[in-house]
Amino acid sequence: MRRAPSFVLLALFSFVLVFAVTKSCKAQSVQGQTDHPMNMGRSGGEEMNTAGMALMQQASGTSRNPESAPQEMIFRKAAGWNLMFHGVLFLADTQQTGPRGADKLFSANWFMGMAEHRVGEGSFVFRTMLSLEPATVTERRYPELFQTGETAFGAPITDGQHPHDLFMEIALEYARPLGEKTMLNFYAAPVGDPALGPVAFPHRASASEIPQAPLGHHLQDSSHIADEVFTLGVKRGIWGFEASGFHGGEPDENRWNIDAGAVDSWAGRISVAPTENWAGQVSVGRLRHPEAAEPGDIVRSTASVTYNKPFAQGNWAASLIWGRNHKTAEARNINSYLLESTLQFREKNYLTGRVELVDKDELFANQPQLQQRLAATAGPVFRIAAYTLGYTRDFKIVSHLQTGFGANFTLYSTPSAIKPFYGEHPAGFMIFFRARIKGAGGMHNMHTP
Repeated sequence: MRRAPSFVLLALFSFVLVFAVTKSCKAQSVQGQTDHPMNMGRSGGEEMNTAGMALMQQASGTSRNPESAPQEMIFRKAAGWNLMFHGVLFLADTQQTGPRGADKLFSANWFMGMAEHRVGEGSFVFRTMLSLEPATVTERRYPELFQTGETAFGAPITDGQHPHDLFMEIALEYARPLGEKTMLNFYAAPVGDPALGPVAFPHRASASEIPQAPLGHHLQDSSHIADEVFTLGVKRGIWGFEASGFHGGEPDENRWNIDAGAVDSWAGRISVAPTENWAGQVSVGRLRHPEAAEPGDIVRSTASVTYNKPFAQGNWAASLIWGRNHKTAEARNINSYLLESTLQFREKNYLTGRVELVDKDELFANQPQLQQRLAATAGPVFRIAAYTLGYTRDFKIVSHLQTGFGANFTLYSTPSAIKPFYGEHPAGFMIFFRARIKGAGGMHNMHTP
């Protein structure tokens, strides 16, 4: 489907603006202005007003990690603009066991550029997020036992995770205070993240050292790459209220383009941040025909709470997430529960963990006769438990990059009815190299006029 010209212009303008201002920044640095690598953390922004700081602290769309969560960025100033760049690359080899397991070398990655400018008491930000996964995840998927969602070569993906699109986000957002404790914001994106679900897993503080997607991704935060997104939000004190309209279909298999569609879905979210270390949300939305291989709509409900605690030479982030899809075609509810954690200690060490309970009804979507037979004898839904434990160690290779090597392994628990197809003790193992843009200092050191 062809995109409306207005969104093409917005997409092109955002890219041109980010890169043009970046070149201006480099030119000014030659004249004596130095670059300022920053670790976006607790508060503040050099010459940013309150609205600008609020916009720059967002993680995915308009969602937020706790304010104290580390967010490595490089910060630059140029001609009244505040620029921030951050991103991460994982080069991973995964091995999945059993009759339906496989192995692959792949890379999960993303890069984000933001340009913020104040306008009176308000501010606006252009944000572009890109991923090379369409090239670095071959055959349109990487192996992950019990993972489902979207399609590859016209067939539903089972036991695998799809790559992200080249254009993960192209967005324009404006925020303006309405009094001392109230902030109004408007978010528009031809590709972006509506107000539905927790912070998406690639940007969630508690998942920062876990390359693979959660099994509950398509019940919790899969709408983080949606088309034609419009969000209106109001923040009052510790509370936030948002409503979104967007196109409900998941991205198609052409990961290199910008999709389009009617604004046919909606979502609403209430968030709360009682302290700098806590953030929570509840949200609900109706997605019109999100899965190309499945009929009907999905009514998604989610709730989550994230805790983050910085300490000397480390940080601890943990999230508890629930997500439910009500499938209108089958009048069926499927649930997911997740607990995950990343503990950084002695500066260079990271201990990671993730526990999931997820209902799956698509594991045999490519084998309809077997799916019908299992549905008649064991039911259509299978509850899968996944237990992941991992470790990462930083090794300094180049400046302004946080590089490390890590590994994790996952053990799965399955109902007896599907053990003949997955084996008695299915498991997954992953080793990886990670490179993340690294800041220095912190936004709390920046001056707010």
